[in-house]
Amino acid sequence: MALRILTIETSCDETAAAVVTDQLEVLASVVASQDRLHERFQGVVPEIAARAHVERILPVIDETLRQAKMDLNDVDGIAVANTPGLAGSLLVGVTAAKALCVATGKPLLAVNHLHAHVYACQIALRQNIFPCIGFIISGGHTHLYHCTSPTEFRYLGGTIDDAAGEAFDKIAAMLGLPYPGGPSISAAAVAGNEKKYAFPRPFLGDRKRLAFSFSGLKTAVRYAIAGTGKVDFRSLQLTEQQIADVAASFQAAVVDCLIGKAMLAVEQNNLARLCVGGGVAANATFRERLKATCQQNGTELHIAPFQLCTDNAIMGGLAIEHLKAGRQEPMDLDVLPGLVRGS
Repeated sequence: MALRILTIETSCDETAAAVVTDQLEVLASVVASQDRLHERFQGVVPEIAARAHVERILPVIDETLRQAKMDLNDVDGIAVANTPGLAGSLLVGVTAAKALCVATGKPLLAVNHLHAHVYACQIALRQNIFPCIGFIISGGHTHLYHCTSPTEFRYLGGTIDDAAGEAFDKIAAMLGLPYPGGPSISAAAVAGNEKKYAFPRPFLGDRKRLAFSFSGLKTAVRYAIAGTGKVDFRSLQLTEQQIADVAASFQAAVVDCLIGKAMLAVEQNNLARLCVGGGVAANATFRERLKATCQQNGTELHIAPFQLCTDNAIMGGLAIEHLKAGRQEPMDLDVLPGLVRGS
């Protein structure tokens, strides 16, 4: 009989659970989004996120098991994302997983949220993707890894300030577009001229450093639409075309930076397989241009499907690799909110 694990994801503002087998078959998946709770703040409020997880975690797990037509006694392990993420959010998931393990005697398995975003490509493909260059682009992280196996990731480089998704959210707020910013910017950019504004491409010309920086780009957008003085962005009188042009020009700058550094990582590591995950990987312009670039350069590309780009528990199927290797966690497993370099 196939191994089956219950996976739990609460690293940020999505409360999710899934049941995944060692054949990478998804038996059930439930995601409770918090977008409406954070929309008026134009970003995730950690305390609100944690409280929402407390309210939703057990109903989400219960619904997941119901959809899978099984109960806790039928699973072979319980996995939970314990790093990185918001401390309060992670704590809710880890506490729930521990409680279920104590109650059932099932092994506790820990998942690195970022590594899981790369593993989402393997779940979608249902065949081995390793070794590869792993690229995670999300609201809180923009990072490159050399991935030798599902459990061996070497950190290559990443953002030194804002993550790409965070920059999308902030620019959307400046332009008066709805939260979350990624889909809003992408939609507005369709009618825009991406060459209207010559926004900077930070670090793009540096062929030695695998690093990203989007804070300066964000500032350049701010100056383009509001000048250098104090401003209430709600009072700006931008036309729809101006908004579209700024969105398109900003998006193009981000996409150029992302693709440029991804291809540099492939080149530097002499590894012509790139696997991409995270919420920003759902951006249509990014996907189209990265596919074209990889085809031109002879790089094998795998991008997580849209439904596996945003936070979900399916990608927690990475824990199957730990279960097979006999790795389980003690009941004093702690949360690690910050990104541990090299992990």
